[in-house]
Amino acid sequence: MRLIIGLGNPGEKYAGTRHNFGQMVVDFLASKKQISWHKDKALQAQTADFRNGTEKIILAKTETFMNESGQAVQLLKKYYKLPNNKIIVIYDDIDLPLGKIRLSKGRGAGGHKGVESIIAYLHSKDFKRLRLGIAPQLGPAEDFVLKKFGAEEKNKVPEIIDTCHLVIEYILKNNFDLAANKYNEKSPE
Repeated sequence: MRLIIGLGNPGEKYAGTRHNFGQMVVDFLASKKQISWHKDKALQAQTADFRNGTEKIILAKTETFMNESGQAVQLLKKYYKLPNNKIIVIYDDIDLPLGKIRLSKGRGAGGHKGVESIIAYLHSKDFKRLRLGIAPQLGPAEDFVLKKFGAEEKNKVPEIIDTCHLVIEYILKNNFDLAANKYNEKSPE
């Protein structure tokens, strides 16, 4: 069993914002698999699942605000009884240009408040990440990440999300490290 979590803020107000990029990716994955979301208040998340051969894959969208993402991730981890190495967290990264994606694991938060929260709740940096570039930053980071993508950016977002879909499929067929070797230098610009 594996858990793929898209970070973001709950509610329509934040739909389509840069901070919800991770949730956009898992929404796309769910639509490709033709599976429906189920809201679980106890887990502070929406979940959907599918089979990859004999392995169950759980998609999740956190229902906490970004800065409290660790609460939902910890609840999901405990409920599904998963070790950290079976968790992939997908989130926006202001330090990468729009179109760049990076697979990484076991690193710090890089100033991302949602990831800081996850590290604090899991008491570990040892989980896998799919980081989605959103730079260049215009104005203070807090304002920038809560704004919707601009018109020119919106044209790039579908291709980025499609690449993320290919990356996740590759991870599920092969493994995370092979995917990192293949995709870290080949993300669209």
